[in-house]
Amino acid sequence: MCFILQGYSQGAAATVNAMPKLTGANMDAVKGVFLIGDPEHRSGLACNVDANGGTTTKNVNGLSAVLGGIPAAWVPKTMDVCAYGDGVCDTTHGFGINAQHLSYPYSSTVQSMGTKYMVAQLNGSS
Repeated sequence: MCFILQGYSQGAAATVNAMPKLTGANMDAVKGVFLIGDPEHRSGLACNVDANGGTTTKNVNGLSAVLGGIPAAWVPKTMDVCAYGDGVCDTTHGFGINAQHLSYPYSSTVQSMGTKYMVAQLNGSS
């Protein structure tokens, strides 16, 4: 079996908090993780992208980044999407639940990026 984990906002935080509990065969079964508007978004991680797949939010922190964020072993199999100005995952350019944080379900770019990422992870070609 193989799985993709996905979470948006509080769901992203719950996913990040579950990561350290998934080890060995359980971790291996997870082929990819797609996070959106993650309050535990932590600055400088290789998996950080903005809502266009770029780097404008690579070096920002979310509201709950001090709680730890994505464990190092999970970074290679994760994409952590944070829109510039999303006050939940980008406290440098926004604050709290704002229009940017609520924009993901309406963004064809984010939806397409997520779909492509998940299919690539499941096919082992990312």
